[in-house]
Amino acid sequence: MAVPKKRKSQAKTRSRRSANMKMKAPRYQRCPECFAPKRTHRVCGECGYYNGEQIIEVWEY
Repeated sequence: MAVPKKRKSQAKTRSRRSANMKMKAPRYQRCPECFAPKRTHRVCGECGYYNGEQIIEVWEY
């Protein structure tokens, strides 16, 4: 079995890891009912609709 001859430094390891573990910005789309921006695959906070049907009742102040 192959064994590394020299130990890798922490800086080398961390820079390699950080390139693959970057966080991505959340994606948004328009709600088809009220056209407010909302996260994908989530209930709209403005109107309470998801996938064409009302899931939650939203109160107006």
